[in-house]
Amino acid sequence: MLAEQTFLFNLDPQLVFDAILLAVAVFFLYLLMSYLLFNPARKMLKDRKDRIAGEIEDAKADKESAAALKAEYEAKLKEVDKEAETILSEARQKAMKNQDRLIQEAKEEASRIIKRAQEEAELEKKHAMDDMKQEMIAVASLMAQKVVSASIDTKIQSTLVDETLREMGESTWQS
Repeated sequence: MLAEQTFLFNLDPQLVFDAILLAVAVFFLYLLMSYLLFNPARKMLKDRKDRIAGEIEDAKADKESAAALKAEYEAKLKEVDKEAETILSEARQKAMKNQDRLIQEAKEEASRIIKRAQEEAELEKKHAMDDMKQEMIAVASLMAQKVVSASIDTKIQSTLVDETLREMGESTWQS
């Protein structure tokens, strides 16, 4: 008998059996490892990939939201600028009205002061004229005393008064 039987490629059947058994064991070990290790690792990688994709989508949404908020903020800033300009314009108009009113009041006050000063000057002038008349009366009475003492008649006296008035000048005692 042939002690050994040749099987495939002159290989020992025990070796072929051991190789097949080893291949089946490796296959089952692969299936077991795939179920226990590879699938959870694949699932973890898939979850990570999904989470990253979700974060990217969230970032895009946040970016769009930020752009919308920025546009809204800029629109509000423009609106605030317009409101500020309106307020400043109104304030300028009020200031101009107040300025015109104050100028008008100042002019009115100045004209009242000038009028009052003119009235006071007129009163002073009249008072000075009255004083001058009093002085003239005093001078005339002195002259009258001299005339009486010299026994001058009334015609001479009125001539003396007229002469005195002409010498003083009518503008002197009226101005």
